[in-house]
Amino acid sequence: MDKTLPGKLGNPNATFETDSRADPRIAAVMALAGDLAPGVEEIPADASYEEALAYCSAFEDAAALTHPMQVEMMPEFPTVEVTTQVIKGVDGNNISLYVHQPSLRTGPLPCVMHTHGGGMVLMTAKDPDYVRWRNALAAMGLVVVGVEFRNGGGSLGNHPFPAGLNDCASAAQWVDANREALNISSLVISGESGGGNLSIATTLKALKDGWVEKIDGVYAMCPYISGSYANPPAELVSLEENDGYILNCSMMAALVRVYDPTGEQANNSLAWPLQARADELVGLPPHIISVNELDPLRDEGLVFSRNLLAAGVSVVAKTVHGTPHAGDMSFPDITPDIYQETARSLYGFASALSSS
Repeated sequence: MDKTLPGKLGNPNATFETDSRADPRIAAVMALAGDLAPGVEEIPADASYEEALAYCSAFEDAAALTHPMQVEMMPEFPTVEVTTQVIKGVDGNNISLYVHQPSLRTGPLPCVMHTHGGGMVLMTAKDPDYVRWRNALAAMGLVVVGVEFRNGGGSLGNHPFPAGLNDCASAAQWVDANREALNISSLVISGESGGGNLSIATTLKALKDGWVEKIDGVYAMCPYISGSYANPPAELVSLEENDGYILNCSMMAALVRVYDPTGEQANNSLAWPLQARADELVGLPPHIISVNELDPLRDEGLVFSRNLLAAGVSVVAKTVHGTPHAGDMSFPDITPDIYQETARSLYGFASALSSS
């Protein structure tokens, strides 16, 4: 083994906390905090569907223990107004949309439709970290619409693919149909991790179904888009290099089963956008693909950005150095500079599309 190689490529015992590339502020917090879901046993890649569902519920319960602290630490946002809109989805279900916007407005503003993380199978748009993110963006001068889509598991499950995607598509069409009422000048879909998948997949679905012109851009953060975690392909080096840095391949493989219980969607680009052929990408709106340097998912985002370029799509790819999975929006009080820079990048992208 070549010890000069990064992460677990050079040292199988490497962790995020001991990796010399890690932002020391985040590493110190991770050393104290430990796992994302303390007390929840690791789940193997070959776990049954029922075992994976149980894991989702246990994960949510453990993660919720930090919610009171997150609420306590959340700053006030006196300039932001929040309302809830309930719409009907294409499947006849109710979808709650959380609309955050500046309370004092003088004209149209760019809009970001946010699709939260959680591998499309757990967590909710009401979780404090997502509420804070939407508030922070709205305080900058955006209209932000958070989508409470159906999950494959957890408290908003059990709804495998394509339920969550259908909800996000319904939400995007509702936002577009209500541009005048919302007083918005552009529509960008953005999300992180599983939400990064859904932001891209919603746009792929829009292209396939003939309404892609309603979406002005996509800002996908650390997108979870390959579905190839049980047997990682050689080109996705980061799945080995950073395995176990917050995320691990075994857990992600089990969550794939929650989203696609039968495995029939493994090559479906609407479930796993990295599987999209070149002809499925032609005609997509501008993208920004943002990845984290020390994330197992880093390379699938970068490979997807190259696929977009090859298909003639306007795309910018960036890597947020020193950070783990979703690290640029997960530590607002520990690394406020990184958090604010990512927010500014998203604001700038949405604003530029408003004037284009």
